[in-house]
Amino acid sequence: MRIIGTELYDKGFESAVAEFIDLVQQAPKNLIVSASDANVLVQARSKADIRKIVDACYWNLPDGVPSVWISKLKGSKTINRCSGPDFFKRIILESKSLNVNHYLCGGAPEVANELNKVCQTWGNKNIVGTFCPPFKDLSDEEYQEIANDINAKGTNVLWVGLGTPKQLYFSYKISKLTNVQFILPVGAAFDFHTGRVKQAPKWIQKSGIEWLYRIFQEPRRLTKRYLNVIPNFIYYNLLDR
Repeated sequence: MRIIGTELYDKGFESAVAEFIDLVQQAPKNLIVSASDANVLVQARSKADIRKIVDACYWNLPDGVPSVWISKLKGSKTINRCSGPDFFKRIILESKSLNVNHYLCGGAPEVANELNKVCQTWGNKNIVGTFCPPFKDLSDEEYQEIANDINAKGTNVLWVGLGTPKQLYFSYKISKLTNVQFILPVGAAFDFHTGRVKQAPKWIQKSGIEWLYRIFQEPRRLTKRYLNVIPNFIYYNLLDR
């Protein structure tokens, strides 16, 4: 289902999990799966470099209730929300007994290490590496150094948690240097699952006002973002209609 120019995965969360687990064992190469919320869709609509990355993704998961609502209005019968944090947890759980190695890249210092410990409490011991990129633009040499470590660890699935749009740029650039099956920019999954940021209750997530909950949690970081994203998301959808 195409929403403001981006093709969203519309078979549903459970189907995405099942297909992913099947595919990762077939050894595809460097496929990017993005948890694409309204922020990603708006940026892809307005910025050519983001559009290029989003179009290159194998899947854009519908990480936002408004996108699901609009898709249903357009006729989708099976689409539902596939949030990055939820998808991360399910894949970690579903792959714990498989020969699938995970690498965690992102978050503030020590967050990836903390997330590794969380994954172990879920029963998955196959986290083969963690890395926290510095808060600056990386040189080609630094990208290559990170990729070398990811490859050396026998990584199958690379999880990236750097925030949008940084994680999209990072995922696209690193995909040219790695030898993994999947690369997944999943945003707030790192902070949610380590308890650094509290995830909204399910009823708020389903209501479509999770953005308001997030603003109350992180007003300095998110207020400006949502004041831009929400009106533009509505505007672009009206244009499409």
